Amino acid sequence: MLIQSKKVWIADQFTAAAIEIKDGKITNILPHGTGTADVDYGDLRIVPGFLDIHCHGAYGFDTNDAKEEGLRNWTKHISGEGVTAFLPTTITQSEEVLTKAVANVAKVMEDGYEGSEILGIHFEGPYLDMVYKGAQPEQFIVKPTIEQFKRYQDAAKGHIRYITMATETDEDFALTHYLTENGVTVSIGHSAATFDQAVMAYAHGARSMTHVYNGMTPFNHRANGLVGAAYRIRTMYGEIICDGNHSTTAALNNYFMSKGPDFAIMISDALMAKGLPIGNKYIFGGNEILIYPDGSAHLTSTGTLAGSTLKLNDGLRILVEEALVPFNYAINSCTINPARCIGVDDRKGRIGVGMDADLVVLEKDYEVHQTYCMGKAQLAK
Repeated sequence: MLIQSKKVWIADQFTAAAIEIKDGKITNILPHGTGTADVDYGDLRIVPGFLDIHCHGAYGFDTNDAKEEGLRNWTKHISGEGVTAFLPTTITQSEEVLTKAVANVAKVMEDGYEGSEILGIHFEGPYLDMVYKGAQPEQFIVKPTIEQFKRYQDAAKGHIRYITMATETDEDFALTHYLTENGVTVSIGHSAATFDQAVMAYAHGARSMTHVYNGMTPFNHRANGLVGAAYRIRTMYGEIICDGNHSTTAALNNYFMSKGPDFAIMISDALMAKGLPIGNKYIFGGNEILIYPDGSAHLTSTGTLAGSTLKLNDGLRILVEEALVPFNYAINSCTINPARCIGVDDRKGRIGVGMDADLVVLEKDYEVHQTYCMGKAQLAK
């Protein structure tokens, strides 16, 4: 199959090109107009498929539900916002619930599914801080141990790829070392760590921060906190929820312009309410949440933010059009940066020969015109 556009995102720029696809891979990149294209997208933008490495659920399904049909429905429909690969994300719960949740993801991965690719599991909690727990249920927060994590990874059949934890609670960074040595990316989050403790966590292998600004010690000019560490440690990845609610567009601009094009990661932190009517109430981690008209999720008990219903194509629009972030910074944050962070950049995150044929065709208003997952068309307007 050959598709083409006058605006294909290659080498940090839009160029007129044709993309040859065969067996789920990009097999050639040709000058625009070479041969007869099966589909000509005119001047619509073709960008790499989006990766969402922090998303709890959608369409009434939560990763902790451990239901095969719910997860399969998610993979089948999430491409509608341009997501071609993602990490289903847990929330702190009992060992029994989390074991079933990760086992369910592993089973679906091995048995097969349609649509966007499951790259593994994001294990958020239960190794978190009590003060910065956010919507995570405190009764299930525990101290990190290698022994317990091994049980979870065994149930997941090795598919836990990324973990959020309060590294300051990890004695002698024992679990941080173990995870790093075994290919699991450690992200500091829901954490009361100081700036100095964050630097030490980095020294011991932590390479990301979870939803920067939220669930962490704030920046002060004398006590720089985790937010200060997110700015200062240049090669530390940092997720950020780009919905304009969890952080203002000014805060988004400050973070992206400080971080540069290579280490910021857009996430949705989306809940099961994504894709469902606003104004409804749902249970998340055992807590009741309400979806506000702007799509944000809040604990009904306290009004605290508890996640989002953000679509990544909307996040891209917010970053570029409202936060005034350069396009290459913004597109990298949902493509090549998360791919590098979790070690799949050899096949995901950019348009090039030999890469997976994960592509998104965007309208001028950032609506998704078409998504290709491994070369298969998923959505067409």
